[in-house]
Order: sequence, then C-alpha cells, then structure tokens
Amino acid sequence: MTNIPDILLPTTVVGSYPPAGKKGLGSMIDPMRPAVKRAVDDQLEAGIDIISDGQVRGDMIVSFTRRLPGVRGHDVIGKVMPPSGTISVADTKYALSKARYVKGIITGPSTLSHALHISTPMYRKREELTIDLAQAFSGEAVTLEEAGVCMVQLDEPILSTGAADLGIAKEAISRITSRLKIPSCLHVCGDLSGVIDEILSLPVHILDFEFANNPNNLEILGEKDLMGRKLGFGCLDSTDSHVEDVETVKRRIRAGIDTFGAENLLLDPDCGLRMLPRDAARGKLAHLVSAAKEVREELK
Repeated sequence: MTNIPDILLPTTVVGSYPPAGKKGLGSMIDPMRPAVKRAVDDQLEAGIDIISDGQVRGDMIVSFTRRLPGVRGHDVIGKVMPPSGTISVADTKYALSKARYVKGIITGPSTLSHALHISTPMYRKREELTIDLAQAFSGEAVTLEEAGVCMVQLDEPILSTGAADLGIAKEAISRITSRLKIPSCLHVCGDLSGVIDEILSLPVHILDFEFANNPNNLEILGEKDLMGRKLGFGCLDSTDSHVEDVETVKRRIRAGIDTFGAENLLLDPDCGLRMLPRDAARGKLAHLVSAAKEVREELK
C-alpha cells in the first residue's frame, strides 16, 4: 500500500483526541480551531507516523449528523440526504498542511443509524436509514481522498455488539469504499468473538481492532485468514488513564508480531483517546512511538 509510510510497524491513531487549546484571536472566529491545532501538534510531537485531525469538535455522532438534511439533533425527521458542504475536510486539510500522512475518518453508517431516533414514517426499518446514511457520506469520503489523505477510516463500534445487521453493514460500507482509490480502513472495538467471520468479509483494505483491553481478540484473529489485509493493532488501553510503560507496550507488540507478522501491522491505541486527560493521551502516544522504535531495532 503505497499510501502508508514505508517503514516497519508504522504508528497511527484511531482518531479522537482530548479537546484542549489556548484562547486567542483565532478562537473568536472558530472556537475549536485551537483544539484542532493542539491535537495535531501533540500527535506530531509524540512522533506518530499517520495522524488524524483529532476529531475535537464533538462526539462521533453529532459531529457527523449536525449538517445532514433529514436529521435534527439525534432525531431523524425526514429523508437523509448528503450535506450541502463537507464535514471533516477543513480540519483534515489543516492536519495535511502539517503532516504528509493523515487519515480521514467518518463515523460508519450502521453506528450512526443505531444512535439516532427515527421520528418520521420515511423509514420503516433502521436498515433503510443505514443505506441512506452511507450514500450521504460517500461524497465526504471522496472529498477526503481528493484532499490528500492516505486512507479513509470508517468507525463502526456497533458491529461488535450484535445489534446491527451485518449484511446491511456490508452493503453500506461498500457504497463508501467502492468509490475510493486509496486504502479503506474499518475500526471496530470490543470483543469480536461473535462477529469475526462477518467482519472479515467486509470490503476494506485495513482492519483495526483492540487488543490491549481485549487480548482475547489475538486468539480469535490468529485463527483466521486476513486475506492479505493489514491490521491496525490496538496496543494501548484507551479506557484507562494510566500510561503504560514502554515495556508493556513492547510486550503487546511482540505478541501481535508473533501472531500476524510485523509487516502486516499498524500500531495504534485500542480506540479514540478523547475521554482521557490530555497528559495521559500524550504520554500513551509517546510510549507507543518509543516501543515501536525499540521493537524495530530488535527486528533488524
């Protein structure tokens, strides 16, 4: 995959980062712009190879639905249509002005549809809403590609719970990824034991899962054929503000290498770091980078 840094065990993030920023003249025009800058700066200072824009403007639901025709707050009030403009592209372009490798991120249509309340007879089934959401965001994915991102990641935490129709999820994801020429990535957190076969059938190039907080996923995935796909290997616990020492992170990375091979891994936290204190998020990313460097040296 030529869009990914040509190094062994590249480091990345799942996406979100604690919103923090300094006040200044720019914040009067855009109150969240300092938080975007700080999130990007922190990732770069830590040494992360593939960064994000930080996703600091809100939670993963409202950030993507607030500009959608047919949605008001958390209520679907009419037919969902594509937004009149872009949603995450401006912040992503800022990240691209500071780094060569940036991932574009979109909350997945299945997760969005299950987070919204249907308040219109327009949709008889939630699955119909899922497909319309996918269609609405397919243009956002293409625009992110045109902006210069190295991959587009879809966040679908709902898929590990059994609540979503995985057949519909496959159709919805395909409507987005089939339009892209760059690699697509799917992030699913949680225990994969009940859904792994269906998730492995989804049309993406990179699969991103958590292994620090769900070590059982290592055994589950180790028995499966990834069919040549790269694996985003979560090796930082994003639910705990304790900053793991470098040796702990190295031990997790080595376990991933033993199971999947170093050439197949991208290293990242289990999930977004938004809910952690900023110092903890920075510390975790710095230790991830240090651990990756030391393991690379061991493999020479």
